[in-house]
Amino acid sequence: MTQPARIVITPVGGFRQLSTFIRLPRRLYAGMPGYVAPLDMEQRTLLDPKHSAFFGHGEAQYFLAYRDGRPVGRISAQIDFLTREVSEETGLTGRTGFFGALDVTDPEAVPVLLEAAADWLRERGMTVMLGPWTLNSNGEYGLMIEGQSARPMVMMPWHPVWLDSAVRAAGLTKAMDVLAYHMEMGPEAEAAHIVPRALKVGEGRLGGLSVRRLDSGNLVRDGEILRDLYNGTWRDTWGFIPYTSDEMAAMIREIRPILRDEHFVLVEQDGEPAGVALVVPNVFDVSADLGGAPSPLGWAKLGVRLLRHEFGSARVILLGVSKAISGTALGAMLPALLIRELMNRGNELPYTLIELGWVLETNLPMRRLIERIVPEPCKRHRVYSREL
Repeated sequence: MTQPARIVITPVGGFRQLSTFIRLPRRLYAGMPGYVAPLDMEQRTLLDPKHSAFFGHGEAQYFLAYRDGRPVGRISAQIDFLTREVSEETGLTGRTGFFGALDVTDPEAVPVLLEAAADWLRERGMTVMLGPWTLNSNGEYGLMIEGQSARPMVMMPWHPVWLDSAVRAAGLTKAMDVLAYHMEMGPEAEAAHIVPRALKVGEGRLGGLSVRRLDSGNLVRDGEILRDLYNGTWRDTWGFIPYTSDEMAAMIREIRPILRDEHFVLVEQDGEPAGVALVVPNVFDVSADLGGAPSPLGWAKLGVRLLRHEFGSARVILLGVSKAISGTALGAMLPALLIRELMNRGNELPYTLIELGWVLETNLPMRRLIERIVPEPCKRHRVYSREL
């Protein structure tokens, strides 16, 4: 009986291999129930060193797994130099390395790919490997272990159910789960009432607060407000890596064509930023039927859909509260106020659903707030660790 060929791991080098790396998930998972391919263009922005802001403070090596000359899996190994500056509460140190972009159809390739990433990190002095993060905790986060059939969402990775057990069998252990929740959108949706009606920005006990939208003429300034509040809110949270100015500028540039002023909620106290939230339309709503590499006609269809803003869902990707009110009653209330303000904009936005994620499983205050409305998460992603 002929034995199957062994798995061969190849470091990615050059444009052609990088293109194979970027396109591989949609080729591996094509036809699997629940999988929808992201646009190759979007993935190139995330992964290509010439386009990704990550490489301003990190380095990475990509690997492809081949059997019989055919690619059957991929993985990235990366180091983020910002881990040298984060607090102990994050669980990260300057010796923490990461893996990500783990996509496989051949179970035998999983331990070989993970070992290739571990070897690369070990050679550079890392003592712990954590992931999958692509390329850090501000990008695509975790391995999907629940929710494969849920609505696909922008920047939320998809994986087959069996991959979790394959990763654990390779010697990695759970470090953290992150959760996502689906909420109905609109002023009459139940989620709009997670804050008592008596508590409204600009009225009564909240009379010292005001709320505004994105200022399209001052995108750089508003991006920096968003970055500062987000970094301040989550700086002592597990897995936190700060957004840099370059990363925020790159993200704003990328989403600017689909960004509307009402996607940005800024609550100010006496003219100073107090809390902020940013919601991003779900690109899968307009691209899912076009594939990862649309035809010229497909690109034309996508352009029309973007122009008409034919989105049915969106995701809250960033939320933050000022350091000055962190730990106060107002600070505890602001996340609910921000979410409610987004819900109240349902008569202006075309979305019927909004996704809140990621939420750390250990973030009980946020979970209690959300689970008053949505008792169960729709998706669960897992981060694993391994000593090197």
